[in-house]
Amino acid sequence: MLTKMTQPLRTPLAVGILAFGASFSAVASDMSSRFTDADGDLVADAPMDAKDWVDPDTLVFAYTPVEDPAVYEQVWDGFLKHMESVTGKRVQFFPVQSNAAQLEAMRAGRLHVAGFNTGSNPLAVNCAGFVPFTMMARDDGSFGYEMEIITRPDSGIESVEDIKGRSLAFTSPTSNSGFKAPSALLDAEFGMVADRDFEPSFSGGHDNSILGVINNDYDAAAVANSVLNRMVARDVVKPDSYTTVYKSQTFPTTGYGYVYNLKPELAEKVQEAFFSYDWEGSALQEEFKNSGEAQFIPITYQQHWAVIRTIDQAMDVTYNCN
Repeated sequence: MLTKMTQPLRTPLAVGILAFGASFSAVASDMSSRFTDADGDLVADAPMDAKDWVDPDTLVFAYTPVEDPAVYEQVWDGFLKHMESVTGKRVQFFPVQSNAAQLEAMRAGRLHVAGFNTGSNPLAVNCAGFVPFTMMARDDGSFGYEMEIITRPDSGIESVEDIKGRSLAFTSPTSNSGFKAPSALLDAEFGMVADRDFEPSFSGGHDNSILGVINNDYDAAAVANSVLNRMVARDVVKPDSYTTVYKSQTFPTTGYGYVYNLKPELAEKVQEAFFSYDWEGSALQEEFKNSGEAQFIPITYQQHWAVIRTIDQAMDVTYNCN
């Protein structure tokens, strides 16, 4: 589905976040006043008073809405059963349709554990009280993905400069590889700005952008190659149906964590569930081996999302989520 943007991308990103009710920011001082950060680790502290902790009978889990939620409900089923065993709670998969819906669900207290996409992590941390503690990594501990700008082999686009005067699809305003990184890099490296140099659109997701390019809905698209690789591995996309004209540096992938006010003992059990999960022979292994992931590793938002906060700052992004 084509969603044409109505204003230049140099402007603040509130245009894309109005559905969530917040505009952007990348700095700790913009953390919602609902939260405290006494230890300076850039994430919300757990409430001091036990009466402010949440200890639900059912933990609600949501995976970042990058592809078909029905597919990923099956992929995560075995892991969520493991989390039930470790935590002693029922765990329910919440098939979110958009980044805004996922963010609002945690902000409203309806979502307890989640994987937020790379670009959404700063917004989730500052506005929804998200505490990321892990991400997927390869067997050797390395991690990450790249942003690629893809096009059709017959599009006549052989370089980034050839996109001038053509259409370029982004995914959503909260996406790092689907919007923020390519917007910053196109401006910084090629002097190209949306609406002036190319016609921008929001597709709603990486899979939509990829299929949109192949089906000639867009001339080019900025996507996460982790999603692209998984779609190729599942034979949804043929390797010869697209070509890459730009590949970025490596970025951190989806960050997994819990809401800040989860009862501390339960939050520890949630972490234990991730780090004790046996990938061997699982649906999770089968799906994510296509993008190289094979384990969960510990991370911190302060360290691992520094490059993403830098991109946000370069785009003059500010959060206003009180």
